[in-house]
Order: sequence, then C-alpha cells, then structure tokens
Amino acid sequence: MFQRPDNWAELTWQQKRDLRLDKWISGEGIKFDSPQAEKDYKARATRLAKAAKLEIPDRVPCMVPTGWFPALNAGITLKEAMYNPEKMKWAWLKFVDEYDSDTFDGTLFFQAAASDLLEAKTMKWPGHGLPDNAHSYQYVEGEYMKADEYDLFMKDPFDFQLRYLLPRTYGTFELFADVPSFSSYRGLPQRLIAMCSDPRFIKLAKAIYQASQTMPTFQKVSAETTLAANARGFPVFRGGLAVAPFDVFADSLRGTHGIVMDMYRQPDKIHEAMEFVLPQLLQGAIAMSDMADCPEIMMPLHKGDDTFMSDKQFETFYWPTFRRLLIGMVEEGLVPFPVAEGAYNRRLEVIKDLPKASVIWMFDQTDMANAKKILGDTCCICGNVPVSLAYTGNAGEMKEYCRQLIETCAPGGGYILSGGSTFDMAKPENIHAMMDAVKEYGVYKKK
Repeated sequence: MFQRPDNWAELTWQQKRDLRLDKWISGEGIKFDSPQAEKDYKARATRLAKAAKLEIPDRVPCMVPTGWFPALNAGITLKEAMYNPEKMKWAWLKFVDEYDSDTFDGTLFFQAAASDLLEAKTMKWPGHGLPDNAHSYQYVEGEYMKADEYDLFMKDPFDFQLRYLLPRTYGTFELFADVPSFSSYRGLPQRLIAMCSDPRFIKLAKAIYQASQTMPTFQKVSAETTLAANARGFPVFRGGLAVAPFDVFADSLRGTHGIVMDMYRQPDKIHEAMEFVLPQLLQGAIAMSDMADCPEIMMPLHKGDDTFMSDKQFETFYWPTFRRLLIGMVEEGLVPFPVAEGAYNRRLEVIKDLPKASVIWMFDQTDMANAKKILGDTCCICGNVPVSLAYTGNAGEMKEYCRQLIETCAPGGGYILSGGSTFDMAKPENIHAMMDAVKEYGVYKKK
C-alpha cells in the first residue's frame, strides 16, 4: 500500500511519480525466490520506468500482451481456466517460467462462476453462450441505460444501478425493477418486508451468497499467482484500470447505437454526464494504484479511434474530459497507459498536448513511424506488433517485424515493444521470437 509523505502536496508531479515508481521498483514486501530473481525484478522494473520517463534504459523493454494465451500454452481450455482457479494459476505460472517477458500481464479478471450464479446478461464466455474451447469472451452490447435516463443516473447513481441497471444486466436482480425508489425513507421498512416476501428475493439472496463463496477463492488464487510471478522476478506493470469518460457511456450504458444518437440529439446531456463521472474515475484510479503499489494505470480506449468519430467529434466529445482525467492522474503521480485500440493516425497532433514524459501511449494499428515523429519528444509509445502476425506468421517474420519497429521507435528512448492487442492465440514460437528480437536489436549502446 502506497503511503504519501507529509509534504506530498508540496511535491511536483514528477517527484510524486518518481516516489511511486521507486517504491514499485524496490519490490518492497516481495519474498523473492532467489537473489537472482530480485535482481531480475529490479532490472525489468527499472527498464520499464526509464522508458516511461523518456530516459535511456539498458535495452528496449518488452511487454507481451498475453491475454488468454497461457491457457492455450498449457493445453487447457479457457473454460477450465475461468472455472478452476488452481488450473488458471498453474497455466499462468507455466507461462512465466517459459517466456522471458519484462512484465507479468496478470491473470484472468472475469469471474465466470459468479457471473453464472448472478445470470449475467452482458457477457458470453466459454461454457456460457460460447463453445468450451473459445479463446475469449464476448460483450453483449445493448442500451442498458435508456436515452431519457441520464438525469436519473446523475441524480442518484445507487438507486439507478439498483432499480434500472442491475435488473437489465443480471437476471437475478430483475425483482428490483418492480420496487419503488430507495431515495425516500418513507415506508422503507414496509417496502423492504414486501420485497423480501417475493420468491425472486429468495433466489437473489441465495445467488449472492453462493457468489460470495466463489469470488474470494478466485481473488485469493489470482493474488497468489501475481505474488508468485513477482517472486520469480517479473513485475506487474499495471496498478489498475480506468476508461475515458465518454467510454463509460458508449461502452456499457448507452452502447454504440445509443451514444451515436445522443451525440446528435442530446449532446449537452453527454457532456453533463461525463463531467459527473470524471471525479469518480480519477478517485478510483488513485485508489487502485495506492492499493496495488504500482503507478501505471491501463486505460483501454474503445470509441475514440479514427473510424468511429470525426476529428471534430473527437475534439468535442472525447478528448477534453479524457485529457482532464489524464492530467488529474499525472498530478497524483500516476502513469496513465492509454491503449488506443484501432487507429489513432488522425489523433496524434491532438493527444500530444500533455506534459512531457507523463503518459505511455500503446497503439494498435497506428503508423508507428509517424507516432514516433509526432509524440517521440513528448511521451513513451509502445505496441503495434499485429495480432495477425502473431497468429499466422512464422518466427522469422515476427523477428523481422520487431526489428523494424525497434529501429523506427527505439532511438532516443521512450519505446516499449509490445503487441497491438492481446496475443490470445499466438504461436508460441512467435512470442519467443519477439523476445529474441528485443534482446538482439533493442540494446542501447553506450556512447
């Protein structure tokens, strides 16, 4: 747990960031398997921290975006990994032992057993709507918040989630759609008694109790796996997750169709709602980073790419509140790590408007030569190794692609070799080739 010094408010954002990074690099509290593992951990963490700060490390760091690959690598189905935490632990640590990445990407975070019990409607996963041997899960997009419910959401988020959102997204919570608002205390005991007499409440209470028994087990094993990876010398370069304010509504509340309609029919309401969630997103990111003792916050971006909205729409709807969220995180010493899914070729001139060495941008399909040219003096960049190459190419092709990326992006520092997206079904030899390339071509020569 990160503890702020007494003079925290007097420090610059760079000093706050460095305190957080130094604490993370130290590996304080980790019981390393050996002195060599401790040395390797600190070398990897230092390498990543220097890249983030636009300093020159010993070599280019490499982050393998493993996704669900460890399950495939271990010869088990994703269903087995999702429903059997011990198998998940075994598979993910097997990956750690066999692949020499500079980070541990973490375990599964989706809890299938609890989602089954609560009758989740927004997801399909192996064993629940998808074949057992599927290699990922799928989000079921919908308008889970209606067009006229922005005010309800902002007036009382708890009441909105309890009586509107949960009944639409979890089958076991459907009874809450029929109860009056909990915002008023009038007649509350009688309303609670009436609700509890509904047979659906018995089903809900049983499901919640059963889910409460499965979730701690999953969380415990997941934490054990991360600690074991740390002990082997592999740092987790992710202290939490956050999203852009626009994506809060575009992803999980209004959906793609709904948010597009709102951009034309009620744009002011979107702006008002984004302002409402902005401080909550910031406080959530800070709390996660403090708890994880790691300043880097992963931020998957889904609706800001070149193909979804125009440049004007990006600069009107997406960037202003997102930039303020990034700045708020930076001022608290965090290291935002936006993952620009899709292409951000037309966004580069806009997103460079951030403090130098404050953010790491991960790109999927963006032209990396142009990204280096425009952002190279401003922030660390990473990514762009195509999933298609990892899945269908051979080791020679993978190594050559990585060589070219390193040659283009590594000069002057500020580059991390990584995939453009998760390598769920990558060929094992291609992941090894990626690490071979960074060790052979990514070493910085001392002048």
